[in-house]
Amino acid sequence: MATIAVFGGTGRSGRHVLEQALAAGYDVRVLARSASGIRIRDPRLTVIEGDVLDADAVDRVVAGSSAVISVFGQVKGSPETLQTDGTRTITEARTRHGVRRIISLSGGGLPDPEHDRPRAADRIIRVLLKLLSPKVLEDAEGHLRVLKESGLDWTVVRGPRLKDTPYTGVYRVGWVGVDASTSVGRADLAEFLLHQVENRTFLHQLPLVSY
Repeated sequence: MATIAVFGGTGRSGRHVLEQALAAGYDVRVLARSASGIRIRDPRLTVIEGDVLDADAVDRVVAGSSAVISVFGQVKGSPETLQTDGTRTITEARTRHGVRRIISLSGGGLPDPEHDRPRAADRIIRVLLKLLSPKVLEDAEGHLRVLKESGLDWTVVRGPRLKDTPYTGVYRVGWVGVDASTSVGRADLAEFLLHQVENRTFLHQLPLVSY
């Protein structure tokens, strides 16, 4: 079974990614500021301490992997360009190690003009995001530019409002305003992220996962 490098594994969505990846039989290499932040214990799990902006730590996580799942993002007190700069650091490591595949998580506010058909409510939400969290939205757009410029095999999975609800295995994959709702459970979202490791249906696209 392949090895997956995970960034953001200590977060509420990342923990589901780790659990499901290990349950599926993958070997997993995860970056964490402190090993104590990863509560899962499994012989197929390798925890490397460091920061996503630390090129050496990122390099050690990516080395030996065949794909990357990136679910890290801004938290209180983080740099305004964390996702952009961290994605660049990951991409540079992927290039060095020949790892082409990355699946990155972003919010539903990140626009996809080619596929989205926003309704009035969707436009209002985006305006509110630009007013209340402009830096977060700019960072999401910056990380997408890094991926597009990399020339590698990326998919950005967008999630609307994330909920800590039990896994259902039932969700929709669409676009803003097209076969989509306003929420999704983290466990279901993690399943879709993991499926993209082997699935190329959404290569170079930004699917929205929701209930």
